Amino acid sequence: MKIALGQINTTIGDFSGNSGKIIDFAHRAMSAGAGLIMFPELSVCGYPPRDLVENPAFVKRNQEALQRIAEQTQGIAVICGVVTPANAETGKRVMNSAALLQDGQVAFLQSKMLLPTYDVFDESRNFAPASKQELLPFCGQQMGLTICEDAWNDKSFWNRRLYGFDPVEALMRQGGKFLLNISASPFYVGKRELRYNMLAALAKKYSTPVAMVNLVGGNDSLVFDGSSVVIAPDGRLVAQAKSFEEDLVLFDSDSLAGDMHPQAEGIEASAYAALVLGTRDYVRKCGFHRVIVGLSGGIDSALTAVIASDALGAQNVIGVGMPGPYSSGGSSDDARALAGNLGIRFETIRITEIFEAYLKALKPVFAGREEDVTEENIQARIRGALLMAISNKFQGMVLSTGNKSELAVGYCTLYGDMAGGLAIISDVPKTMVYRLSHYVNSRQPVIPLATLEKAPSAELRPNQRDSDTLPPYEVLDLVLEDFIEDSKSAEQIAGERNLDIALVRRVIRMVERTEYKRQQAAPGLKISEKAFGVGRRFPIAAKSEI
Repeated sequence: MKIALGQINTTIGDFSGNSGKIIDFAHRAMSAGAGLIMFPELSVCGYPPRDLVENPAFVKRNQEALQRIAEQTQGIAVICGVVTPANAETGKRVMNSAALLQDGQVAFLQSKMLLPTYDVFDESRNFAPASKQELLPFCGQQMGLTICEDAWNDKSFWNRRLYGFDPVEALMRQGGKFLLNISASPFYVGKRELRYNMLAALAKKYSTPVAMVNLVGGNDSLVFDGSSVVIAPDGRLVAQAKSFEEDLVLFDSDSLAGDMHPQAEGIEASAYAALVLGTRDYVRKCGFHRVIVGLSGGIDSALTAVIASDALGAQNVIGVGMPGPYSSGGSSDDARALAGNLGIRFETIRITEIFEAYLKALKPVFAGREEDVTEENIQARIRGALLMAISNKFQGMVLSTGNKSELAVGYCTLYGDMAGGLAIISDVPKTMVYRLSHYVNSRQPVIPLATLEKAPSAELRPNQRDSDTLPPYEVLDLVLEDFIEDSKSAEQIAGERNLDIALVRRVIRMVERTEYKRQQAAPGLKISEKAFGVGRRFPIAAKSEI
């Protein structure tokens, strides 16, 4: 029998759109000779629905959409993810389920047992766990049907398991001969390789084929890469879907011969594709079609503009140069050159007179005090206000341009350069910004060479350089990676990296005291294992004695 993987991009709460995609992909698979098609986790309602599942009307719409799908896909069996009532007197009212639809009816229902509550996941807040798993008898095969996390608890693969029960092991003990997994597994750099290795380990351990269909698309801060796969019992990859695109992949359940579609290769290519997809979906799913980017002539705003142009089309990007009293002529030229290379609209608004008006108004209040960072921040906030005005007038979303290194240590201005609806590169360290920019130029040289080569500067005071305030980014990013992603102590970092302990402690203090800024920042796109936002929850009002 031919089985299809329907790798689709869903929108949370768009029951008509999501069910329409499921029906369309099912018809396409049926035309190609498939007898079964699998869709991702919670594909009917979109993932993650979060507290929407507490609304009875939302759950009811799930059931109505599921019935519509069943009625309109007769002739092919369909497995799709759906919210179902828990039917329990106590606990959560709904479950995260996989439904098999046949002959216009729900023929089989399996609910998720392992509900992740770590990083960006908080499923136990919303769902009740299943109490048992049963094999799915289909076309003479006993299949183990699992939902995402249910396949991520193999004691032979993980050094430290998060759960005491392994649904896959239980299903295989019951006589399972084929493992199916419907997933909404978010992307981060290295995740695809980890996911494949984990599934291949399961295939070899139980000598059974594994078919995993994964969600693709961006939903809020999360980007789902797709990259659906089929793995033979010996661990060989026998079918795969594209990365970061919707796709339909077919394979034969007996011979395991299947479609092999190309995927993004390499760290830079996959990270860049994730940022483009996440930007496109966030902007469009929020109801916008146009974006505004402040172009300083620096590397961060340049990369942001390139991503936006690839995501939405150059005709939907407005670049705004806002030179101030300390902006160099070269930076203004670089911003204009970038806009010309991309073919985006470019506007220039000079802020010097506005800045002088601010200083004049504040002079009586500031009498007797020296100029300091206050005056620098005023310039940034003028620019933020101007961008938001253009946003209002042209109904476009402002994209803030700060990178992860700056956001980590507070080298950014609230209501200034942090203003915006989406922070595209807020999970991209400065050193990775350069790597991605060189990757962009390797395809087509659009970022001016001067932008790539100049010393980083906010240009908010005469002859300013980032290095006046921060360690070199090559050092800073190592410390931040160790502290944020690996939770290492200052002593560990200094010892392992051969760095001055005082420097490491200074960086850590900067990270800790900037939490109040980060929790007011625009949502960002997650591409690392530990991003700021919902996956890193720290108190604001706290004193660290670590």
